[in-house]
Amino acid sequence: MTTALIAEDEPLLAAALRADLAALWPALTLLPTLADGRSALEAALAQQPDLCLLDIRMPALTGLEVAAALAEDWPDAAGSRPFPLLVFVTAYDQYAVQAFEAQAVDYLVKPVQRDRLAACIARLRQRLADRAPQGDALAQAMTQLRALLGQAAPAAQPRLDVIQAQVGNLVHLVPVDEVLYFEAADKYVRVVTAGREHLIRQSLRELLPQLDPGVFWQVHRGTVVQARCIRSARREESGKVTLTLHGRPETLVASRLYAHRFKGM
Repeated sequence: MTTALIAEDEPLLAAALRADLAALWPALTLLPTLADGRSALEAALAQQPDLCLLDIRMPALTGLEVAAALAEDWPDAAGSRPFPLLVFVTAYDQYAVQAFEAQAVDYLVKPVQRDRLAACIARLRQRLADRAPQGDALAQAMTQLRALLGQAAPAAQPRLDVIQAQVGNLVHLVPVDEVLYFEAADKYVRVVTAGREHLIRQSLRELLPQLDPGVFWQVHRGTVVQARCIRSARREESGKVTLTLHGRPETLVASRLYAHRFKGM
């Protein structure tokens, strides 16, 4: 049985896509449609579908962010299903279309035309028949996603020199070069130095363009670490990397999506 999950926040488009998929691929089992990225991520990890059709622009998480989180968190234990084939659904955007084509990623442009969907289905069915082993499929998906995420990164903004962390009526001025790492915490970001921690009401997505990517490395969708503060990196069998830091007792995890940063010279 082949299963598919649709994540689309426009109800009429989602209903039309379900109807066309049911007509063109009767043997396909369609899971309940999700209308936001966070719900789609949770459902995909729980139900492990064969296919995920992800709207690029959704509430909570974008389609690309859902795909990246799946690549980070997809179970690798014995008995886990292979990493799903991904199809991105987007409003027409020449830049996005060129990026998808360059990485050989399946995509559909809204409003989805039935003949275009039929061609996409034919490719998906062939890819399912020729599906690579779990490790190879996941590695290929991560290579594509790294390139797409790099192309989709927001334009750099003026660099931050100081973080202003407010507690009540007091504002702590934290020099950015003293920050060991930033960690997403719901609607906040933890700002961690050698001596203390602060919370700022800003998302990591908003903060990243203000950081120098050569100095601060993203190692997980929720973690950015200052590279010079990393003491060691140990690769695990799962493909993830455990990081120890100068000046802090805790360890951090670099996910599979970012583990390629840590290679011996």
